[in-house]
Amino acid sequence: MLEVRNLNASYGMIPVLHDVSFNVQEGEIVTLLGSNGAGKSTILNAIQGILKPGSGQIIFQGRPINGLPPHKIVEAGVIHIPEGHRIFPYLTVQENLMLGAYPGDNWKNRRQALAWVCALFPILAERAQQQSRLLSGGEQQMLCIARGLMTKPSFIMVDEPSIGLAPVIVDGLFETLGKLRGMGITILIPEQNALRALQLADRGYVIQHGRVVIEGTSADLMKSDMIKKAYLGR
Repeated sequence: MLEVRNLNASYGMIPVLHDVSFNVQEGEIVTLLGSNGAGKSTILNAIQGILKPGSGQIIFQGRPINGLPPHKIVEAGVIHIPEGHRIFPYLTVQENLMLGAYPGDNWKNRRQALAWVCALFPILAERAQQQSRLLSGGEQQMLCIARGLMTKPSFIMVDEPSIGLAPVIVDGLFETLGKLRGMGITILIPEQNALRALQLADRGYVIQHGRVVIEGTSADLMKSDMIKKAYLGR
């Protein structure tokens, strides 16, 4: 579904990504593992068209998408849910969700999409008329994911979903991501919480200093001495 080939990217004169290549098959959950600053978010920004790569190709469903503006990539079915619970704090929960329905032809189906995401996250239905700043951190993360789902995407990228959240909240979020995979949505998850990500994902890639240094199935990565030492504390 997604193929990244020899991707290079920089911020100004500072190179960040170095010949990064990976792929995500339809129906998979794939994780990008790495410490803070490894380049995981930069990869997502390049895929979503926020950052223009220096070189390389990004192919989605057989079509090159690097060079397309971000809104066209959204309309193609790719959604980027950034880290940090980025909500509109003084809008209500429902208003935040409705903003997710603007791209393309999604507005005409906004009521059906709203009912769908509220069934996935019932707490958002209960809090629909509250200002979103009043939600807990976990609820704000749910809101970010639900807002992204309002376009009924085929591919979502959820950046560091566990960051700053209690373990029990993380368990609930990852359970929901598993349900989305069961609904046919393909998912890419950059994460620092390697254990939790590998328990959910089918495959993973380890990013260090802007390079892919190891890849494999989640089961194989869990057995890797490098992964155990660097990410699992074993």
